Amino acid sequence: MEVHVDIDRLSQELETLASFTDSPPPSVTRVLYTPTDLKAREYLKGLCREAGLEVREDPLGNTFARWAGEDPQAGAVGTGSHIDAIPHAGRYDGTVGVLGGLEALRALKSAGFRPKRSLELLIFTSEEPTRFGIGCLGSRLLSGALSPEAARALRDSEGVGLEEARRQAGFGGELGRVPLPQGYYSAFVELHIEQGPLLEREGLPLGLVTAIAAPAAGWFELEGQGGHAGAVLMPDRKDAFTAAAELALAVEQAARESGSPDTVATTGICEVFPGAVNSIPSRVRLSLDLRDTRLETRDRAFAQIQQHAERIRRERGVEVRYTPTNADPPARCGLQVLEALRHAAQACGLPYLEMVSRAYHDSLFMARIAPTAMLFIPCKNGWSHRPDEYASPEHIEQGVRVLAHALAELAGS
Repeated sequence: MEVHVDIDRLSQELETLASFTDSPPPSVTRVLYTPTDLKAREYLKGLCREAGLEVREDPLGNTFARWAGEDPQAGAVGTGSHIDAIPHAGRYDGTVGVLGGLEALRALKSAGFRPKRSLELLIFTSEEPTRFGIGCLGSRLLSGALSPEAARALRDSEGVGLEEARRQAGFGGELGRVPLPQGYYSAFVELHIEQGPLLEREGLPLGLVTAIAAPAAGWFELEGQGGHAGAVLMPDRKDAFTAAAELALAVEQAARESGSPDTVATTGICEVFPGAVNSIPSRVRLSLDLRDTRLETRDRAFAQIQQHAERIRRERGVEVRYTPTNADPPARCGLQVLEALRHAAQACGLPYLEMVSRAYHDSLFMARIAPTAMLFIPCKNGWSHRPDEYASPEHIEQGVRVLAHALAELAGS
């Protein structure tokens, strides 16, 4: 089957979608349920309807655009990603998987393909944790990884609850209707930029993802004793910030010594109280993001961090508490979906690298309810979550073409 991807149309659509932003171009800022987010959703729903797809939304705003197959009762084959963007991000993260997924369906239609199983584009709500502090909100609820009760308890930084926010955005209905029924999807494929440098470094156009890392994330709170910076002598200090600095280095050390090249750990936020130049810090809140593709090595690194935290508590005389945000298990990608991607790459004459995803994606949670895999394309210098994020039209076209062939195999004819 000859599949033609209209890369000029797709490139224009990516540019148009990037224009829905709350920060100056070329940066993109699209936060959940803002007017900008809702305008971008309307734009995409319009494109899907123009393509002849049947569009529906669930009570959270997850958007489904379906091409009904000859056997509409069979589990569908899904593809898609997200369109929300952290502040001052780029235009390709998530959006390549959404608009690229749409273009793959249009290309199959133009080629005269007739699917046995329905094909469906899924636009996930809030993959980024920007507003409610938890990533993959839509896919967590779809897969049952997050309960409706836990979702209803979420609040943003302004104290607005998820229930209020979604209803203000026009999404009614009960969150209990969001989880997908058993067998809804027979397979799911997510096209995405790599967000790392390996494909570009190897000079390869495609990455076939065999496993997806998952984070254990949370907050350390350290409490010492404040005081005047000039009056409290060094032997008498219980400085919460220097204790936190030592803990941050211990986090780095635990990741380096885990024995796995896939273990990574980050302390990206450090909140210091009272935050005065002449006051000894009395309290610090320190974030933790610890990831691996293997649960046992991630948990071993976390245990080492906890041991360091206990040592710092004893030696520095500060209180140390840890509050988890989430600890999701990593995912192994579905063998059937990976095989379809291999066949598709071979059919297109394109070499590939089998690799792991160190960033986590909605596919991490879709893997709980359906065989799932990811298809990566290179991005310039591995840069992502920044305004100069870039994927070339050539690589996007190749990724969409391979995606289309894989979807055709998985959906049958």
